[in-house]
Amino acid sequence: MTRPSKARIRESFERAAPTYDSAADIQRRICTQLAEGLPAIAPARLLDAGCGTGFAQVDLLARFPDAHAVALDLSPAMLDRVAAPCCRIAGDLEHLPLSDASLDLYWSSLAVQWCDLATALREAHRTLRPNGLVALASLGPATFHELRHAFADVDHYRHTLSFHSPEEIRKIAVNLGFATVNPKKSTKIAHYPDFKTLLRAVKAIGANQLGNGRRTSLMSRATFQRAEAAYEQLRTPAGLPLTYDVIYLYASK
Repeated sequence: MTRPSKARIRESFERAAPTYDSAADIQRRICTQLAEGLPAIAPARLLDAGCGTGFAQVDLLARFPDAHAVALDLSPAMLDRVAAPCCRIAGDLEHLPLSDASLDLYWSSLAVQWCDLATALREAHRTLRPNGLVALASLGPATFHELRHAFADVDHYRHTLSFHSPEEIRKIAVNLGFATVNPKKSTKIAHYPDFKTLLRAVKAIGANQLGNGRRTSLMSRATFQRAEAAYEQLRTPAGLPLTYDVIYLYASK
């Protein structure tokens, strides 16, 4: 699957750091639901992989007050906003700067979709101790399908990332040697008053970087209006919908 370069992803989230929390309502809801699915565990050491501004740290430290918590993100600007008492590391989920068998819980909410999933999960497997747990939330193929609809007859550019299906995620985890693998699905829908606000919200959470095939020039007014008209066909009483096709994975080593 095509992904943006690490440099471009880092740059996007560096810019989004000041606006992320104000725009991340859906992201917080997904994070909370991921936590609700955790089994009864008592990790001595946990990693929040792709921690962003650290929203999960508050819940994780409340649940596991005796755990040594590590917050890792590709963006130093995001890490600067983590307020919870934890060890902060600027790093890459595909190359974790951690020792083998050093974690009891690998937690990651809405970060692995920016990675090669097999590589990220291989690193999770490597750093987990025996019986350690992966708990992650990622996005499935129906995510942002409204944007694809809006631009389908407007231009030939990519407007969303490609995402793995739950079955693909399950197979990757099984092939890497995880003993138990339990994927779950959920749908979250955000609503916006107009098309411009919706696009600004996507940019505010850093989700506007798409890699090869993306638009590299400014969108013309005519193109914007055509896409806006197509998106308006999807309007509901709550506003213009934007779907997050959420996949939760709980897997033990």
